[in-house]
Amino acid sequence: MDGSILEGTEVLEKLAEIELIDEFWETIDRDDFELANQLMIRVKIDDSTRKIILDKMRYPDSEH
Repeated sequence: MDGSILEGTEVLEKLAEIELIDEFWETIDRDDFELANQLMIRVKIDDSTRKIILDKMRYPDSEH
Protein backbone atom coordinates (compact mmCIF):
# COMPACT_ATOMS: atom_id res chain seq x y z
CA MET A 1 0.00 0.00 0.00
CA ASP A 2 1.28 3.45 -0.90
CA GLY A 3 1.73 5.25 2.41
CA SER A 4 1.09 8.65 0.84
CA ILE A 5 -2.59 7.78 0.71
CA LEU A 6 -2.74 8.15 4.50
CA GLU A 7 -0.66 11.31 4.86
CA GLY A 8 -2.50 13.98 6.80
CA THR A 9 -5.42 11.70 7.65
CA GLU A 10 -7.32 11.39 10.89
CA VAL A 11 -6.06 7.80 11.09
CA LEU A 12 -2.42 8.87 11.37
CA GLU A 13 -3.25 11.78 13.65
CA LYS A 14 -5.04 9.52 16.10
CA LEU A 15 -2.29 6.88 15.95
CA ALA A 16 0.31 9.60 16.58
CA GLU A 17 -1.55 10.71 19.70
CA ILE A 18 -0.81 7.36 21.32
CA GLU A 19 2.53 6.80 19.57
CA LEU A 20 1.43 3.88 17.38
CA ILE A 21 2.35 5.15 13.90
CA ASP A 22 5.49 3.03 13.59
CA GLU A 23 3.64 -0.07 14.76
CA PHE A 24 0.84 0.65 12.29
CA TRP A 25 3.27 0.99 9.34
CA GLU A 26 5.02 -2.24 10.36
CA THR A 27 1.63 -3.93 10.52
CA ILE A 28 0.83 -2.75 7.01
CA ASP A 29 4.24 -3.95 5.74
CA ARG A 30 3.54 -7.41 7.20
CA ASP A 31 0.02 -7.48 5.71
CA ASP A 32 -1.32 -8.12 9.20
CA PHE A 33 -4.92 -7.09 8.50
CA GLU A 34 -6.24 -8.15 11.90
CA LEU A 35 -3.73 -6.09 13.88
CA ALA A 36 -4.14 -3.10 11.57
CA ASN A 37 -7.88 -3.26 12.15
CA GLN A 38 -7.41 -3.62 15.92
CA LEU A 39 -5.12 -0.58 16.02
CA MET A 40 -7.66 1.48 14.10
CA ILE A 41 -10.46 0.31 16.42
CA ARG A 42 -8.28 1.27 19.38
CA VAL A 43 -8.07 4.87 18.15
CA LYS A 44 -11.79 4.89 17.26
CA ILE A 45 -11.60 4.98 13.45
CA ASP A 46 -15.07 4.48 11.99
CA ASP A 47 -16.07 1.26 10.22
CA SER A 48 -16.19 2.71 6.70
CA THR A 49 -12.72 4.27 6.98
CA ARG A 50 -11.28 1.03 8.37
CA LYS A 51 -12.81 -0.89 5.49
CA ILE A 52 -11.27 1.47 2.93
CA ILE A 53 -7.82 1.19 4.49
CA LEU A 54 -8.01 -2.59 4.81
CA ASP A 55 -9.17 -2.84 1.17
CA LYS A 56 -6.21 -0.70 0.10
CA MET A 57 -3.91 -3.04 2.03
CA ARG A 58 -5.42 -6.09 0.30
CA TYR A 59 -5.63 -4.56 -3.19
CA PRO A 60 -3.05 -1.75 -3.32
CA ASP A 61 -3.29 -1.22 -7.08
CA SER A 62 -7.06 -0.96 -7.37
CA GLU A 63 -9.41 2.00 -7.04
CA HIS A 64 -11.45 2.25 -3.83
